[in-house]
Formats: sequence, structure tokens, C-alpha cells
Amino acid sequence: MRNNTTRRDFLKTAAAAAAAVGASGMFAPAILRAQRQPVKIGHLIPQSGFLSPMGEYMINAAKLAVDEINAAGGVLGRQLQLVPEDDQNPGVAVQKATKLIQQEKVDALMGTVSSAVCLAVMEVADRSKMLLVNTGSNSDEIRGKRCNFYTFSVEGSNSQYVNTIGRYLIKQKQYKRWYFLTSDYAFGHDLLRVSRMLLKKMGGTEIGSELIPTGTMDFSSYLLKVRNLKPDVVFQNLAGTDQTNFMKQYAEFGLTMEVAGGLIDTLLMWPVGVGSITGSFPLLWWYDLPYDETKRFAAAFTKKYGKPPENQAWGDYYSTKAIAMAIQQAGTTDSKKVVEAMEKIKFDGGKGRQLYFRSWDHQLMQPMWVALGKKKDESKDQWDIWKIAGEVPDKNEDLEVIASTKEENACEMTRS
Repeated sequence: MRNNTTRRDFLKTAAAAAAAVGASGMFAPAILRAQRQPVKIGHLIPQSGFLSPMGEYMINAAKLAVDEINAAGGVLGRQLQLVPEDDQNPGVAVQKATKLIQQEKVDALMGTVSSAVCLAVMEVADRSKMLLVNTGSNSDEIRGKRCNFYTFSVEGSNSQYVNTIGRYLIKQKQYKRWYFLTSDYAFGHDLLRVSRMLLKKMGGTEIGSELIPTGTMDFSSYLLKVRNLKPDVVFQNLAGTDQTNFMKQYAEFGLTMEVAGGLIDTLLMWPVGVGSITGSFPLLWWYDLPYDETKRFAAAFTKKYGKPPENQAWGDYYSTKAIAMAIQQAGTTDSKKVVEAMEKIKFDGGKGRQLYFRSWDHQLMQPMWVALGKKKDESKDQWDIWKIAGEVPDKNEDLEVIASTKEENACEMTRS
């Protein structure tokens, strides 16, 4: 049979074949490069200002988690990498988050301690459709009216903290006359709001309240008012190094009224010293809890850094693990699919129960503890400052009983 292929047909076929070979040569290395590139987490931490003491624990804990994940094979067969930035204040944090997303090409964001910073970064995450895990900010607004589909919170909410300590103070101790000292910014205002709600619900009385500028060094004028008013409880809604300065001066004044707090950070109480911490506080986590996972994490952190982890280290360590777990389960770094996976994961966070994110507001459901300051003769070393008085909720209660309800803090997120 005569071959009917013309020279023109031959040239077209040859050109197509050459193009196909060229394309495969061009795209194959790109695919391999993508497979070799690390999975990146942008880590926003306070490295300056009154919240900066937490930054060191945040980055050290996250690095430990990354080392463990990479030693076990990484995520989707790729190495996990942290890209840290100092979040400083809301304006700077927005710039840093944008840089992490647009220039560093991170696959997720995590961190923040200031609620004002978190609220600002949440808007960036929502616009960019980028997963954000809040590891240290407490305002109920983050999980409430300002919530969004891409933001999750491992850190406890103000409602969880206040409900934990409120149950103890009013139900067990019958302390009903409260005097409030509150940090004068978004976190403190929200914590005061939640504290007042609880006090009213429990039939207590507010006998005074003061808004304290952040970075206050001298609390003497406030402590003189406490001495005169004689409340059942001095309820401090303070943050950062203000917690340290207040507690030191309270001990120096020799006041004996019960001190409590909407929340407490262990690393800010260590400088106060064993025997000088008066009162009872809601604690997110403690390195001496009697659980195998707690002991493993605490031992690994102490071996690497020469001191035990505290509650902020707990938050960033398990946030890193949760992000890696969700990406692995999603089979991709696509944020929408990772968010959907985050809504389904459960994990052992060293709290003796399976923890999970509530689907409608993305708040981690978890127990907390009531901690009392130890006396010197009760402590084994400088780090051993807390005596655990109880777990809240009880083992037989649902984890959601200390969290805000939809009626109290409505979250209506657009799932897109």
C-alpha cells in the first residue's frame, strides 16, 4: 500500500512529539521539586514587649514538635519547617502574616498571645483562606462574633478559664464578694465581661473594679484599696509580666484575702517564687499531671532545654502536632481540606482524655485544672509551684460544660 503521509503531516507529528518530550522534561523536575519542598508553618510569637517571656517557650516547644515529626518521617513524606516572626502589635502582625503567606509561601499559620493581635491576623487568614491555629489568645470574640472558618483555638477561651475557677470559688469556698483588677486592652476587657457574667449567674457581688494599664510596675495604690475594701476574692484579669509584678507586691503587702484569676501563666509565676503565690487559679496544663503523654512531653522538653515546659509551651507543641496530623489526614496542604480534617481529628494532649475541636466555633474542647500555690515545704524544686486541687469538668462530665454556649457567644462562620 502506498504511504500517504505527506511531508507536512510528518513535520506536524514530529513537532507534537518534540513538544510532548519538552513538556515532560519541564514538568517532571517541577513535580519532584514540589515533593522535596518542606511543609511550612508560619509561627507568630511575641519577642518584644510585656508578653515576650512567652515567646521563648512557644518557639522551643514548636521546634521540639517539629524535630519529633521529622524524625518520624515528616508530613506527607516532606520535612516540616517553622518560619518564626515577631508579631509585636496588631499592625505589625498583619504585615508579618501577609509576608508569611505571600513571600514565604507557608502552608499554615499558628501562634499569637495578644487577643488584639490574633483578631487582626484572623482577618488576614480569612481573606487568604489560610489555616490559622491560635495557640495563646483568650478572648471569646475569637471564637464568637469574630470567628471564621479558617481559625482554630488550642488555647482556652476566657469562658473556659473563668467557668473553671468560678465553680471552685463560689461552689466550694462560698466566696461571693469580688474585687476586679483588669488589664486595659482587648483581652482584659473580654475577660472582665465573662467574669462579671459568671459572678452574676452564681449570685455574687462586685464590690470594685479597676482597669490597669499594661506594663504597670507599681500596684501599691490598687493594693491599698484592696486592704480597705476587704473582698472575699481579689480577682485579677491581668496579662504578661503584670501578673508577676502584681503577685510579688501582693505578697510584700502581706495581704491575706484570697487571690484568684481569670487565667494564669506558670512561667510568669515562677519568678514570684515558691511560697509567695497566694490563691487559686485556673490552669490550662501542668507538667506534673499523672498521664503518660504528659510525662513523655515534659521529659523530652526538659532534656532539650534544661527546664520543664509550662502551659504556653503545651499550646504550641500540640498545635504543631495537630496541624501536622490534619495535613497528613487531608493528604494535601490545601487549607480548606486541612480545615475540614482539623474538625475531625482527636488527639491525646497529655490531659488524660481525647481532645477535639468543636465544629461550630473551632475551639478545642479540653479539661482544665484548679491550681493552688504551694508552700515551700511542699515543693521539690524552684519549678514545682502548683498543687492541683481538682480537674474541671469532672471525668464524668462533658468537656463542653465549661465552654461558652451559642447563646452566650454566637459564632456564625461561612464555610468556604
